[in-house]
Amino acid sequence: MGEEFKDFTTTPTLTFGETPDTQELPSTVAEETELVADSAFNENNLTAEEKKMVEDFSQKIDLHNSQAILQYGAGTQKKMADFSENALKNVRTKDMGEVGDMLSGLVVELKSFEITEEDKGILGLFKKSANKVTGLKAKYDKTETNVNNVCQALEKHQVTLMKDIALLDKMYDANLSYFKELSMYIIAGKQKLEEVRNGELAEAKAKAQASNLPEDAQAAKDIEAMCDRFEKKLHDLELTRMISIQTAPQIRLVQNNDTMMAEKIQSTLVNTIPLWKSQMVLALGIEHSNQAAKAQREVTDVTNELLKKNADLLKTASVETAKESERGIVDMETLQHTNETLISTFDEVMKIQEDGRAKRQAAEQEMQRLETELKNKMLEVRG
Repeated sequence: MGEEFKDFTTTPTLTFGETPDTQELPSTVAEETELVADSAFNENNLTAEEKKMVEDFSQKIDLHNSQAILQYGAGTQKKMADFSENALKNVRTKDMGEVGDMLSGLVVELKSFEITEEDKGILGLFKKSANKVTGLKAKYDKTETNVNNVCQALEKHQVTLMKDIALLDKMYDANLSYFKELSMYIIAGKQKLEEVRNGELAEAKAKAQASNLPEDAQAAKDIEAMCDRFEKKLHDLELTRMISIQTAPQIRLVQNNDTMMAEKIQSTLVNTIPLWKSQMVLALGIEHSNQAAKAQREVTDVTNELLKKNADLLKTASVETAKESERGIVDMETLQHTNETLISTFDEVMKIQEDGRAKRQAAEQEMQRLETELKNKMLEVRG
């Protein structure tokens, strides 16, 4: 990464054609302005010397020179393209790379003493025999060797990260210079474009209208087309400047990732590893007393568990007995349900009886009507 940006310049330079690839780095990089997004960057953001450079360069721009306009700002655009390509190559999350793998390996080594089914942690290694202490010491020595090898690799990577962090500062300064250089090209170009449109183009249009000659009208159109092409060129430069604006936070993000990774490595080396080693020494020293206490602890645990279970059973039995003793022969809910059912039954029976009585009365009246009707019909037959 160090060789890829050694030739990038941080000095804004305005030229026609491609800009030289190498220039001496100034000693006032820290005094550069910060990136100003989009069109907010103007002459007010430039120093007096830079304003004069823009003014002088604007006067030298010749929109009639197609080759010069084609190459306008091309040098800076090329440097930006090369810069962006190299910057993207270095945009990676080192947490997921080599350092992450090293730390993962370190965690595996440290977890070699975790609880398993057969051996319940470091203390469980000695549950059958005092010879387990010897086995633990041998295991500790082997793990310590592996951890020391990982630590050496981490220290080397930490040095690389610190170099990258310093280099990323240079990348940021170079990108900042390209941003200002592009902005100065854009400002100078817009000044020239406005000057031509208000001067030469306006005069050509006025001349064409006055003479009404086709060659004058074509000349005015040519100047207008030339201005339009130059305006598109300035738009391309603005797009390139936007890339510069977006690159700046990318550089800082990568730098921040490197910084955090270096700090993590430092914390591992000065805190985690010594703490682990000291804890292992303490574990070896207190193992014998822990074995002696283990049997008594198991007896105490069983006793406490038995007392808890008996107390729970006694509570459950007592509560259930009290509930049943206080319960009546018939629940009040049952009496209420029975009473409501009887009342409902009486209501339904009475309703059925009333309906039957009404139907019988109606039937009786209908039969009387039928009987009368039949008698009348029979009398008519006899007559």
